[in-house]
Amino acid sequence: QVQLAESGGGSVESGGSLRLSCVVSAYSHWPRSVAWFRQAPGKEREGVAVKPNDAGARYSDSVVGRFTISVDTSKNIVYLQMNSLKPEDTAMYYCAADTRGGRWHPLSIHNYDSWGQGTQVTISS
Repeated sequence: QVQLAESGGGSVESGGSLRLSCVVSAYSHWPRSVAWFRQAPGKEREGVAVKPNDAGARYSDSVVGRFTISVDTSKNIVYLQMNSLKPEDTAMYYCAADTRGGRWHPLSIHNYDSWGQGTQVTISS
């Protein structure tokens, strides 16, 4: 497992942008994949973006074209740039890491063994 710490959440109006950051620490090897998930009140946690170590990024249908995941390995930071935000993007956002090589869909929570504590994103209409 690794340690993950998110930041960058906040409240913005619909159409605005936010950039979330996730510092990755306490690792011996960079995770096989890093991802961002979100969970709205009363809903299941859903994957929105994943960056495998050896493949391109993938996104959920609800955010493709608006969100971008990127990794700065020199700083050990995973970013989630969120543009054209909508009220339905309101949720707690979590950073996750797969250090064991999960066999599930890349956006499945079952792939990930390390989680941050989350950062709240609120979008007003």
